[in-house]
Amino acid sequence: LLSLVQVHGQGGVKFQNWAKTYGSSPELYFQPTSVEEIREILDMARQRDKRVKVVGGGHSPSDIACTDDFMIQMGKMNRVLKVDKEKQQVTVEGGIFLSDLNVELSKHGLALANLGAVSEVAAAGVIGTGTHNTGIKHGILPTQVVALTLLTASGEILECSESINADIFQAARLHLGCLGVVLTVTFQCVPQFYLHEVAFPSTLTEVLDHLDDHLKRSQYFRFLWFPHSENVSVIYQDPTNKPSSSSASWLWDYAVGYYLLEFLLWISTFVPSLVCWINRFFFWLLFSSRVENIAISYKIFNYECRFKQHVQDWAIPIEKTKEALLELKAALENNPKMVAHYPVEVRFVRGDEIWLSPCFQRDSCYMNIIMYRPYGKNVPRLDYWLTYEGIMKKHGGRPHWAKAHSCTRKDFEKMYPAFPKFCSIREKLDPTGMFLNAYLEKVFY
Repeated sequence: LLSLVQVHGQGGVKFQNWAKTYGSSPELYFQPTSVEEIREILDMARQRDKRVKVVGGGHSPSDIACTDDFMIQMGKMNRVLKVDKEKQQVTVEGGIFLSDLNVELSKHGLALANLGAVSEVAAAGVIGTGTHNTGIKHGILPTQVVALTLLTASGEILECSESINADIFQAARLHLGCLGVVLTVTFQCVPQFYLHEVAFPSTLTEVLDHLDDHLKRSQYFRFLWFPHSENVSVIYQDPTNKPSSSSASWLWDYAVGYYLLEFLLWISTFVPSLVCWINRFFFWLLFSSRVENIAISYKIFNYECRFKQHVQDWAIPIEKTKEALLELKAALENNPKMVAHYPVEVRFVRGDEIWLSPCFQRDSCYMNIIMYRPYGKNVPRLDYWLTYEGIMKKHGGRPHWAKAHSCTRKDFEKMYPAFPKFCSIREKLDPTGMFLNAYLEKVFY
C-alpha cells in the first residue's frame, strides 16, 4: 500500500533546551500533526537506520532530549480529546502544554491536583522525566496519570493502564522517552480550586527541628534555604474559598528580584565571596516579611524560574532530610571557596509504585540546588556539585531524571529495585534502540 501521507523533515534546525545549557543539531526535525505521520517518520528512521528523539517543551536541564538524527517535536499534537466530568478525567494528546491544559480544564471546572513550577512543558514530557512538586499527600506528577497510549518502534499502538498492559503502564508512567512515542495521556483531575499561599521567614534549625509539624500544617509545604546563612523562607499553600488577592509587586519581583540579582551575581563571578552577602541581602529584601497570595491553583503552583541556570535535584528518603541538609551546610562552611546561589529548594513527595520514580516505595525529600548563569556566564560549580552529589548518594538519593547528574547504569541498578524490569520492557518494545541517545546510553549501558 502506497502511503498517502508525505512527511517532511526540516534540516538545519538547532535544538536548545530552555536554559541553553544543552543543544544538538538533528539531521531532520519533524512537527507531525497525526499518528500516521509519526508512523511514517518511524518507518523512514528504520529504513535509514536513524535514531529518533521525541521532544515537548524542551525544558529539561540536561541532554535527555538531544539527538543528531531525527527529532520529533510534538507541539502540533496538542488537542484535548475527551473530558469525562463524571470520573473527573481528561484525555489529551501528548504534545499539549500544561499551560494550555490548565486553562482548558478550568473551563470545565476541573484542575490537576498538583503541578510543577513550569507549565511550558508537554504532557508526555512531564511524565517522561518524573516532574514533581511538593506535598506529602501528593505523588510525583505521573501518579496523576490513569492511562496512556504508546506508539512503539514497530508502529504498533499500545493502550496502557492499571488493567491493560499493566507492566508497560508502570514503566511508561516514567518512560524517559525510550519506550516509544506517547500519543495520548489520561489524567485524573480534581474539581478546580483556589490556593492560599503564605510565605514567612524562619531559620534552618527551626524548620528541621519541627519538620513533622510543618508537613502536617500545610498540604503543599516547601521551604527555601539561603546557603551561607541560617535563613529560610517557609511556603505554605492550601486550598481556600477566599477570593483572589495578591501582595506581590512587579517592581520588587522584577526590578529587584530579577535585574538587580542578575547584575550582582555577575559581579560575584569576579569576587566570589560576595555570594554570601548577596544571599543574605536578598533574603532581607524580598523574603524577610510575611507575604500572602490567593489565586486559582495553577497560578500559585507556577512560578518564574528567573533566568538561565544549572540545577540538580535529588530525592532522598524523607527521614534523611535534616542530616543531609546540615551536611551540605557544614560542607559550605568548611570550604570558604565553595559558593552556592540561593535558594536550595526543599520539597516533599509521597512514595509510589512507578518503577523509575525517584520516590519508588518511599516518601521522599527533594533537595534542589541551583547555580545561575548571569547574562549567560557560567559560574564555577564543580566543587559544590560533587559535594552535593556525594551527600545525596550517601543517603540513598536518586537523581531527578530531567536534570544533569553523573550517574550510570551501575548506580541505577543499586537505586532502583525495578530497574531490570524496566530494561526488559524497553528491550522488548525497542529492540534496536531507535529511541536511545547519548544520555540514555549512560543510563542503560
